[in-house]
Amino acid sequence: MNKISFTIEEGEVFGFLGPNGAGKTTAMRMIQCVSPLSSGRLEVMGMDVATRHREIKSLMGVVPQENNLDGDFTVYENLLVYARYFDIPRPEAEKRATELLDFVHLLEKRDVMTETLSGGMKRRLVLARALINRPRLLILDEPTVGLDPQARHLIWDKLRGLKKRGVTIVLTSHYLDEVEKLCDRLVVMDYGRILVHGSPAGVIRDFIGSDILEAENHPRLLECLRQREANYEIIGDMVHIYVDNARELSEYLLMECSLSKISARPATLEDVFLKLTGRRLRE
Repeated sequence: MNKISFTIEEGEVFGFLGPNGAGKTTAMRMIQCVSPLSSGRLEVMGMDVATRHREIKSLMGVVPQENNLDGDFTVYENLLVYARYFDIPRPEAEKRATELLDFVHLLEKRDVMTETLSGGMKRRLVLARALINRPRLLILDEPTVGLDPQARHLIWDKLRGLKKRGVTIVLTSHYLDEVEKLCDRLVVMDYGRILVHGSPAGVIRDFIGSDILEAENHPRLLECLRQREANYEIIGDMVHIYVDNARELSEYLLMECSLSKISARPATLEDVFLKLTGRRLRE
Protein backbone atom coordinates (compact mmCIF):
# COMPACT_ATOMS: atom_id res chain seq x y z
CA MET A 1 0.00 0.00 0.00
CA ASN A 2 1.23 3.50 -0.79
CA LYS A 3 -0.10 6.03 1.74
CA ILE A 4 -3.72 5.68 0.70
CA SER A 5 -6.33 7.86 2.41
CA PHE A 6 -10.11 7.51 2.23
CA THR A 7 -13.24 8.08 4.32
CA ILE A 8 -16.41 6.00 4.17
CA GLU A 9 -19.55 7.75 5.36
CA GLU A 10 -22.04 5.98 7.59
CA GLY A 11 -24.97 4.54 5.65
CA GLU A 12 -23.41 4.72 2.19
CA VAL A 13 -22.37 2.05 -0.30
CA PHE A 14 -18.65 2.40 -1.02
CA GLY A 15 -16.75 0.50 -3.71
CA PHE A 16 -13.13 -0.58 -4.06
CA LEU A 17 -12.17 -1.16 -7.70
CA GLY A 18 -8.92 -2.25 -9.28
CA PRO A 19 -7.27 -5.01 -11.31
CA ASN A 20 -5.74 -8.07 -9.67
CA GLY A 21 -2.90 -7.03 -7.37
CA ALA A 22 -4.09 -3.43 -7.10
CA GLY A 23 -4.32 -3.52 -3.29
CA LYS A 24 -8.09 -3.41 -2.86
CA THR A 25 -8.29 -6.81 -1.14
CA THR A 26 -5.50 -5.81 1.25
CA ALA A 27 -7.36 -2.60 2.11
CA MET A 28 -10.59 -4.50 2.75
CA ARG A 29 -8.82 -7.10 4.90
CA MET A 30 -7.42 -4.27 7.01
CA ILE A 31 -10.95 -2.89 7.45
CA GLN A 32 -12.05 -6.39 8.52
CA CYS A 33 -9.24 -6.44 11.12
CA VAL A 34 -7.77 -9.52 9.42
CA SER A 35 -4.55 -8.01 8.03
CA PRO A 36 -2.43 -5.73 10.26
CA LEU A 37 -1.62 -2.17 9.28
CA SER A 38 1.85 -1.73 7.84
CA SER A 39 1.78 1.94 8.88
CA GLY A 40 -0.61 4.81 9.39
CA ARG A 41 -3.96 4.78 11.19
CA LEU A 42 -7.30 3.16 10.43
CA GLU A 43 -10.55 3.66 12.29
CA VAL A 44 -13.68 1.62 11.67
CA MET A 45 -16.95 2.90 13.14
CA GLY A 46 -14.86 5.38 15.12
CA MET A 47 -12.67 2.66 16.67
CA ASP A 48 -8.95 2.02 16.20
CA VAL A 49 -8.44 -1.36 14.50
CA ALA A 50 -5.19 -1.86 16.42
CA THR A 51 -6.83 -1.82 19.85
CA ARG A 52 -10.54 -2.54 19.38
CA HIS A 53 -10.61 -5.21 16.69
CA ARG A 54 -12.84 -7.59 18.66
CA GLU A 55 -15.51 -4.93 19.12
CA ILE A 56 -15.29 -3.94 15.46
CA LYS A 57 -15.73 -7.55 14.31
CA SER A 58 -18.79 -7.94 16.53
CA LEU A 59 -20.48 -5.09 14.62
CA MET A 60 -19.46 -6.29 11.17
CA GLY A 61 -20.81 -8.80 8.65
CA VAL A 62 -18.64 -10.30 5.91
CA VAL A 63 -19.63 -11.95 2.62
CA PRO A 64 -16.43 -13.60 1.29
CA GLN A 65 -15.84 -14.33 -2.36
CA GLU A 66 -16.10 -18.08 -1.77
CA ASN A 67 -19.26 -19.76 -0.51
CA ASN A 68 -17.72 -21.20 2.66
CA LEU A 69 -20.90 -22.74 4.07
CA ASP A 70 -20.83 -25.85 6.24
CA GLY A 71 -22.04 -28.75 4.12
CA ASP A 72 -22.74 -30.90 7.19
CA PHE A 73 -25.62 -28.65 8.25
CA THR A 74 -28.95 -27.60 6.82
CA VAL A 75 -29.65 -24.08 5.62
CA TYR A 76 -31.25 -23.18 8.96
CA GLU A 77 -28.50 -24.83 11.03
CA ASN A 78 -25.81 -22.87 9.20
CA LEU A 79 -27.31 -19.66 10.57
CA LEU A 80 -27.82 -21.03 14.09
CA VAL A 81 -24.24 -22.30 14.36
CA TYR A 82 -22.83 -19.01 13.09
CA ALA A 83 -24.95 -17.08 15.60
CA ARG A 84 -23.04 -18.80 18.42
CA TYR A 85 -19.88 -16.89 17.46
CA PHE A 86 -21.68 -13.73 18.56
CA ASP A 87 -23.14 -15.22 21.75
CA ILE A 88 -26.67 -14.69 20.47
CA PRO A 89 -29.11 -16.59 22.75
CA ARG A 90 -30.73 -19.59 21.07
CA PRO A 91 -34.33 -18.22 21.03
CA GLU A 92 -33.13 -14.94 19.51
CA ALA A 93 -30.90 -16.78 17.01
CA GLU A 94 -33.84 -18.91 15.89
CA LYS A 95 -35.99 -15.80 15.42
CA ARG A 96 -33.30 -14.00 13.43
CA ALA A 97 -32.54 -17.06 11.30
CA THR A 98 -36.19 -17.39 10.29
CA GLU A 99 -36.44 -13.67 9.50
CA LEU A 100 -33.26 -13.74 7.43
CA LEU A 101 -34.26 -16.82 5.44
CA ASP A 102 -37.49 -15.05 4.60
CA PHE A 103 -35.51 -11.91 3.70
CA VAL A 104 -33.34 -13.77 1.16
CA HIS A 105 -36.22 -15.93 -0.14
CA LEU A 106 -34.90 -19.21 1.27
CA LEU A 107 -37.50 -20.01 3.91
CA GLU A 108 -38.82 -22.96 1.91
CA LYS A 109 -35.25 -24.37 1.86
CA ARG A 110 -34.89 -24.17 5.63
CA ASP A 111 -34.30 -27.89 6.22
CA VAL A 112 -32.35 -28.62 3.03
CA MET A 113 -28.65 -29.50 3.17
CA THR A 114 -26.56 -26.65 1.80
CA GLU A 115 -24.70 -28.84 -0.71
CA THR A 116 -27.93 -29.30 -2.68
CA LEU A 117 -28.49 -25.56 -3.16
CA SER A 118 -27.87 -23.76 -6.43
CA GLY A 119 -25.07 -21.21 -6.66
CA GLY A 120 -27.51 -18.33 -6.35
CA MET A 121 -29.15 -19.85 -3.27
CA LYS A 122 -25.77 -20.39 -1.62
CA ARG A 123 -24.85 -16.77 -2.25
CA ARG A 124 -28.08 -15.58 -0.68
CA LEU A 125 -27.48 -17.85 2.32
CA VAL A 126 -23.97 -16.42 2.78
CA LEU A 127 -25.55 -12.94 2.78
CA ALA A 128 -28.12 -14.03 5.37
CA ARG A 129 -25.34 -15.49 7.54
CA ALA A 130 -23.42 -12.20 7.39
CA LEU A 131 -26.51 -10.42 8.75
CA ILE A 132 -27.18 -12.71 11.72
CA ASN A 133 -25.48 -10.28 14.16
CA ARG A 134 -27.35 -7.29 12.70
CA PRO A 135 -24.13 -5.56 11.62
CA ARG A 136 -23.65 -1.84 11.23
CA LEU A 137 -21.03 -2.49 8.54
CA LEU A 138 -21.31 -5.10 5.78
CA ILE A 139 -18.23 -6.12 3.75
CA LEU A 140 -18.90 -7.75 0.37
CA ASP A 141 -16.20 -9.41 -1.74
CA GLU A 142 -17.58 -10.11 -5.23
CA PRO A 143 -21.13 -10.54 -3.87
CA THR A 144 -22.71 -11.77 -7.13
CA VAL A 145 -19.80 -13.63 -8.75
CA GLY A 146 -21.01 -16.40 -11.04
CA LEU A 147 -24.71 -15.67 -10.60
CA ASP A 148 -27.37 -15.46 -13.30
CA PRO A 149 -29.09 -12.08 -13.93
CA GLN A 150 -32.16 -12.94 -11.83
CA ALA A 151 -30.06 -13.83 -8.77
CA ARG A 152 -27.86 -10.77 -9.21
CA HIS A 153 -30.85 -8.42 -9.31
CA LEU A 154 -32.37 -10.08 -6.25
CA ILE A 155 -29.18 -9.51 -4.25
CA TRP A 156 -28.97 -5.91 -5.51
CA ASP A 157 -32.51 -5.34 -4.27
CA LYS A 158 -31.63 -6.77 -0.84
CA LEU A 159 -28.52 -4.58 -0.58
CA ARG A 160 -30.55 -1.47 -1.40
CA GLY A 161 -32.96 -2.47 1.34
CA LEU A 162 -30.10 -2.81 3.84
CA LYS A 163 -28.82 0.64 2.88
CA LYS A 164 -32.26 2.12 3.58
CA ARG A 165 -32.01 0.61 7.06
CA GLY A 166 -28.76 2.53 7.63
CA VAL A 167 -26.28 -0.31 7.09
CA THR A 168 -22.93 0.86 5.71
CA ILE A 169 -21.81 -1.36 2.82
CA VAL A 170 -18.28 -1.75 1.45
CA LEU A 171 -17.87 -3.88 -1.65
CA THR A 172 -15.46 -4.91 -4.33
CA SER A 173 -16.62 -6.33 -7.64
CA HIS A 174 -15.35 -6.97 -11.15
CA TYR A 175 -18.90 -6.39 -12.40
CA LEU A 176 -18.57 -2.66 -13.00
CA ASP A 177 -22.23 -2.24 -13.90
CA GLU A 178 -22.95 -3.55 -10.41
CA VAL A 179 -20.69 -0.95 -8.82
CA GLU A 180 -22.16 1.78 -10.99
CA LYS A 181 -25.71 0.87 -9.91
CA LEU A 182 -25.08 0.30 -6.20
CA CYS A 183 -22.27 2.59 -5.03
CA ASP A 184 -22.64 6.14 -3.77
CA ARG A 185 -18.87 6.61 -3.97
CA LEU A 186 -15.86 4.55 -5.00
CA VAL A 187 -12.10 4.48 -5.40
CA VAL A 188 -10.13 3.00 -8.28
CA MET A 189 -6.82 1.52 -7.10
CA ASP A 190 -3.73 0.23 -8.88
CA TYR A 191 -0.29 -0.75 -7.59
CA GLY A 192 -1.30 0.13 -4.02
CA ARG A 193 -2.35 3.68 -4.88
CA ILE A 194 -5.74 5.36 -5.20
CA LEU A 195 -6.00 6.72 -8.74
CA VAL A 196 -9.38 8.36 -8.46
CA HIS A 197 -12.29 8.68 -6.06
CA GLY A 198 -15.81 10.07 -6.25
CA SER A 199 -19.33 9.12 -7.27
CA PRO A 200 -19.72 6.78 -10.26
CA ALA A 201 -21.35 9.52 -12.33
CA GLY A 202 -18.74 12.08 -11.27
CA VAL A 203 -15.83 9.79 -12.09
CA ILE A 204 -17.26 9.00 -15.52
CA ARG A 205 -17.88 12.69 -16.25
CA ASP A 206 -14.42 13.81 -15.10
CA PHE A 207 -12.33 11.15 -16.85
CA ILE A 208 -14.36 10.23 -19.95
CA GLY A 209 -17.26 12.59 -20.59
CA SER A 210 -20.86 11.66 -21.13
CA ASP A 211 -20.43 9.75 -24.42
CA ILE A 212 -18.04 7.64 -26.45
CA LEU A 213 -17.80 7.59 -30.24
CA GLU A 214 -16.30 4.48 -31.80
CA ALA A 215 -14.84 4.35 -35.30
CA GLU A 216 -12.31 2.32 -37.24
CA ASN A 217 -8.74 3.52 -36.98
CA HIS A 218 -7.82 5.56 -40.07
CA PRO A 219 -5.16 8.26 -40.69
CA ARG A 220 -7.80 10.70 -41.97
CA LEU A 221 -9.85 10.25 -38.80
CA LEU A 222 -6.83 10.80 -36.57
CA GLU A 223 -5.94 13.99 -38.46
CA CYS A 224 -9.49 15.31 -37.98
CA LEU A 225 -9.39 14.51 -34.28
CA ARG A 226 -6.06 16.29 -33.85
CA GLN A 227 -7.45 19.36 -35.61
CA ARG A 228 -10.43 19.36 -33.24
CA GLU A 229 -8.14 18.69 -30.26
CA ALA A 230 -10.45 15.82 -29.38
CA ASN A 231 -9.83 13.46 -26.50
CA TYR A 232 -9.37 10.01 -28.01
CA GLU A 233 -7.63 6.66 -27.52
CA ILE A 234 -6.47 4.13 -30.10
CA ILE A 235 -7.48 0.61 -29.12
CA GLY A 236 -6.29 -1.92 -31.68
CA ASP A 237 -8.18 -1.31 -34.92
CA MET A 238 -10.66 1.03 -33.26
CA VAL A 239 -10.58 4.59 -31.99
CA HIS A 240 -12.54 5.63 -28.90
CA ILE A 241 -13.39 9.33 -28.79
CA TYR A 242 -14.47 10.76 -25.44
CA VAL A 243 -16.99 13.59 -25.78
CA ASP A 244 -19.80 15.44 -24.01
CA ASN A 245 -21.72 16.19 -27.20
CA ALA A 246 -21.67 13.04 -29.32
CA ARG A 247 -24.10 14.29 -31.94
CA GLU A 248 -22.14 17.43 -32.81
CA LEU A 249 -18.78 15.66 -33.19
CA SER A 250 -20.21 12.64 -35.02
CA GLU A 251 -21.88 14.92 -37.60
CA TYR A 252 -18.59 16.75 -38.11
CA LEU A 253 -16.63 13.52 -38.56
CA LEU A 254 -19.15 12.09 -41.02
CA MET A 255 -19.43 15.26 -43.08
CA GLU A 256 -15.90 16.64 -42.99
CA CYS A 257 -13.70 13.59 -42.53
CA SER A 258 -15.23 11.20 -45.07
CA LEU A 259 -16.19 8.61 -42.47
CA SER A 260 -18.76 6.05 -43.55
CA LYS A 261 -19.58 4.62 -40.14
CA ILE A 262 -19.38 5.79 -36.55
CA SER A 263 -21.27 4.62 -33.46
CA ALA A 264 -22.11 6.43 -30.24
CA ARG A 265 -22.89 5.10 -26.77
CA PRO A 266 -23.01 6.42 -23.19
CA ALA A 267 -19.72 6.25 -21.29
CA THR A 268 -19.57 3.72 -18.44
CA LEU A 269 -17.51 3.01 -15.37
CA GLU A 270 -15.80 0.21 -17.29
CA ASP A 271 -14.45 2.77 -19.75
CA VAL A 272 -12.95 4.74 -16.86
CA PHE A 273 -11.50 1.59 -15.32
CA LEU A 274 -9.78 0.51 -18.53
CA LYS A 275 -8.50 3.99 -19.28
CA LEU A 276 -6.95 4.33 -15.80
CA THR A 277 -5.58 0.82 -15.33
CA GLY A 278 -4.88 -0.23 -18.91
CA ARG A 279 -6.07 -3.15 -20.99
CA ARG A 280 -3.20 -5.52 -20.35
CA LEU A 281 -4.29 -8.81 -18.79
CA ARG A 282 -3.31 -9.12 -15.09
CA GLU A 283 -2.70 -12.52 -13.53
